[in-house]
Amino acid sequence: MNTIAPAMEELLAAFEEKINAEVKIEPKDWMPEEYRQHLIRQISQHAHSEVIGMQPEGNWISRAPSLRSKKILLAKIQDEGGHGLYLYSAAETLGVSREQFIAWLHEGKAKYSSVFNYPTLNWADVGAIGWLVDGAAITNQVSLQRTSYGPYARAMVRICKEESFHQRQGYEIMWRMMEGTKAQQQMAQDALNRWWWPALMMFGPHDSDSPHSSLAMKWKIKRESNDYLRDKFINKTIPQAELIGLKVPDPNLQLISEGIYKHGDINWDEFWEVVKGNGPCNQQRLEHHIKAHKEGAWVRATALASKSNN
Repeated sequence: MNTIAPAMEELLAAFEEKINAEVKIEPKDWMPEEYRQHLIRQISQHAHSEVIGMQPEGNWISRAPSLRSKKILLAKIQDEGGHGLYLYSAAETLGVSREQFIAWLHEGKAKYSSVFNYPTLNWADVGAIGWLVDGAAITNQVSLQRTSYGPYARAMVRICKEESFHQRQGYEIMWRMMEGTKAQQQMAQDALNRWWWPALMMFGPHDSDSPHSSLAMKWKIKRESNDYLRDKFINKTIPQAELIGLKVPDPNLQLISEGIYKHGDINWDEFWEVVKGNGPCNQQRLEHHIKAHKEGAWVRATALASKSNN
């Protein structure tokens, strides 16, 4: 006689009752293995994205056009490293070590956001990343403050506050360039042309094409669909572009009602190629991270030795 199945059914019912009552799931609570695995994948991917995302802007620290710009960019990149720390710490509560998460990344078994595999060609790209990429991140992450897993939700509160600063920093760069020379205006428009579509791809494929969306929505890991969040981002970003004289590079964009836009088709073939590792900078980004991780081994060893001596 099978007594395991009824017991599991009771545990699952109690778990889903908590979810429906908006009670956070904590690390020591029982949770379905599918829920745990989904969180491991999502939170670690989020952490990897924050850390890998330091690279596209990092190579502009020494070339920032003013001391003020340099200080702001340094603060932003430091924030991204901190976001990775919060998220790796949250992911570790699910029973996987940080070393394992990093190993999976280096082995190509773990992913990070496809948008960070595009190059930053000039200073306007730093503005476009802050305005568009961090703007898209905020749109997605605000709802994650209400995600059902407690450590993840709490990490997102501070991250969202700091991402708002990053978005304003990027928009200020674009705004100042649009007040500059014709060449600067062209640089800003070119950066928008190149970063617009990768920013839209950040929200992920259509929900009908996503293998993870249904359970994530059911268990309130995600609170809003990919397509809803993408549309929300588009509707708030287009007026920002128009305000400073930029034009969104979508020939099929339509204003269907006040403040509501219908966008053209996204090149999902490009998205999946980048996800598979065939983007412009995939290899460069991963090799840089592996090199930095190896060269920083002595720092980690020293920190652990100091901790054990205390």
